[in-house]
Amino acid sequence: MIDWAQAAPGLFLFCAVLAFSRWRFVRFATNERASTTLALIAETMAAAGGVPARVLADRMACLKGGVVANVVVPTPDYVRLASHYGFAPDFCHASDPQSKGIVENLCGYAQDDLAVPLLTEAAVTGKPITVRDANAAAEVWCAEVNAAVHSQICAIPDERLMIERELLQPLPSLRLQIGAPSVRRKVDRLSCIRYGSARYSVPMRLIGTTVTVIVDHHEIRLLEPATGVIVAEHDLVAPGGVSVLDDHYDGPRPAPNRGPRPKTTVEKQFCALGADAEAFLVGAAAIGNTRLASELEVLLALGAAHGTDALVAALHRAVAFRRFRAADVRSILAAGTGTPQPRPAGDALILDLPVAPTRSLDAYKITPTVADGEVNP
Repeated sequence: MIDWAQAAPGLFLFCAVLAFSRWRFVRFATNERASTTLALIAETMAAAGGVPARVLADRMACLKGGVVANVVVPTPDYVRLASHYGFAPDFCHASDPQSKGIVENLCGYAQDDLAVPLLTEAAVTGKPITVRDANAAAEVWCAEVNAAVHSQICAIPDERLMIERELLQPLPSLRLQIGAPSVRRKVDRLSCIRYGSARYSVPMRLIGTTVTVIVDHHEIRLLEPATGVIVAEHDLVAPGGVSVLDDHYDGPRPAPNRGPRPKTTVEKQFCALGADAEAFLVGAAAIGNTRLASELEVLLALGAAHGTDALVAALHRAVAFRRFRAADVRSILAAGTGTPQPRPAGDALILDLPVAPTRSLDAYKITPTVADGEVNP
């Protein structure tokens, strides 16, 4: 038996129960659409480990295609699901709550014992609860109530389910695709896929492969097509956004290397001289030396004439003084090794200056004297 109940505005409870064992299954959802209902029916049978002979539901609009002479006609999608799993869809009569009292009791029980405490705690803490968190709590709650003694049958539903499974039909080997066809995306070199003009990360081992994209309410799940294993889960982000999980990467991304990449023989020979040669190459390009390609041959010829060590030292000096032409390097080589080498500034030199004796300025003051009534300087 299956039914829907409202837990809060925009949050609904899907409830299912097996009649004999009273084994219960409860999940949260943000809507009661047909695709959601069919997916939860399939999840219920997967969790129960078998397929019952009949699934009883009320006349919910998402499963009802029409009513003729009080006989409910199921929708084509519901018939396709029932044919795939091998159960008979059944519907309650209108205004007949007694025919589904078992699942009605479960709806009320789940609302009072699961939804209300969960939403109350979220309101007290001020932390919004997501469907994923709510369903995680629902799984724990179902495991707890199915392991306890049921008040009506005086038995434990999990133990009765072991007996009931002997009457259930086996699950099909493949799970039916429900809803819109899944979308596949190729993982790029950044270990991300694009969906809805946004980027989502996947483990690096999947670079170059294709993953299946499944949107579940406000979440996106990425699966391996061959195995169906969920490799990544993200919250949906707005177009242009990025959702990257650090666990998908072995470590921080290395800094991009935009240094010289020699291709020709001359370029390879010059860059093989070391870091000073590469720094000279980058500096010459920065000043707009358009004759740089031809000057590399001149520089290599200077190295053959003066020696590799002398050429590397000249390139080092040219980089230090920002002289990035072949003529500048030739001048440095012609000057020889006696030229002063640039050195970085050292620490400040502190000296104690000599102390000279000082006198007060009053000693230099001119004071006139008075003698015989006259003022003498």
